[in-house]
Amino acid sequence: MFRQTRTRTLAALAVLGLAAGCSSAPEADTTAARETSAPASPAAGSPFWVDPASPAAQQVQRWERQGRERDARLLKLIADRPAAIWPSAERPEPKIREATAAAAREGRTAVFVAYDIPHRDCGQHSAGGAYGADAYQDWIDRFARAIGDSEALVVLEPDAVAHIVDGCTPGEYHAEREQMLSEAIVRLKRQPHTKVYLDAGNPAWIRESWKLVEPLERAGVANADGFALNVSNFQTDETTKEYGRRLSQDLGGKHFVVDTSRNGNGPLDGDPSQAWCNPPGRALGTPPTKDTGDPLVDAYLWIKRPGESDGQCRGGPSAGQWWADYALSLARNSKA
Repeated sequence: MFRQTRTRTLAALAVLGLAAGCSSAPEADTTAARETSAPASPAAGSPFWVDPASPAAQQVQRWERQGRERDARLLKLIADRPAAIWPSAERPEPKIREATAAAAREGRTAVFVAYDIPHRDCGQHSAGGAYGADAYQDWIDRFARAIGDSEALVVLEPDAVAHIVDGCTPGEYHAEREQMLSEAIVRLKRQPHTKVYLDAGNPAWIRESWKLVEPLERAGVANADGFALNVSNFQTDETTKEYGRRLSQDLGGKHFVVDTSRNGNGPLDGDPSQAWCNPPGRALGTPPTKDTGDPLVDAYLWIKRPGESDGQCRGGPSAGQWWADYALSLARNSKA
């Protein structure tokens, strides 16, 4: 029941998801099977941990072995910068423990995305999620216990609140979802060095930010460190910050973080229903940092992992899978 696909037409789904992040969980964690990878050097001064065995880092090594030196150098714009870890729905603990331990050795913070809410993504490209409230509560508890006393930042459930507002998630599930999110925030905040940011969509999705206020409040944003914007989307820094300031004012001054992973060229012009899924011509955005120059913006983060597909559109692989050609295009177009 909790994994059922919405029985709407593909056209209706496209309309509801046209500006959404349609956030795509990476393919199943295969840490144990990864090829040996030399550590990548984090961007100078970054407070966040860089995964030395990320798909981008592995691709750099493959291209170096193949003599594709120029492409490998370009791809280091991704491989050498911190991106969020999306722990698996089945066993989140191994990757969380691996990342937090490595980050602690370097004196850095690991960034994670908790993405397992029931009815996830309304049955679209990243459909799935826990079977129900009890299963989700158990998953969040295991997630939090794996973080332990480590320094961590968690972006909680991309799209979950915005899909309440746009009606994609059926109304009978709204109250339960808000309760699950509220309890998840409280559970994660029991970890002494964990910051939590509840996802709030992006400016092109729920254009009237005030519509998010009550659902965010019911979902417990007051107990979080703030909210997250632009996850897996392409809205510019300035557009997103302006939107975030309005939402923050309505939420009593809550801070926020911004996903800048692929917004260097802003959103794709033209039909907005074609703008969210592997749009061509996009670029890496502002590198991850806490030095944002805005007192309300706690960090620019690469929450969506650059180079991982939004879904099977424009020739891409399944949602969350590594797509080297798209990654290279993002790097080539980068101005950062």
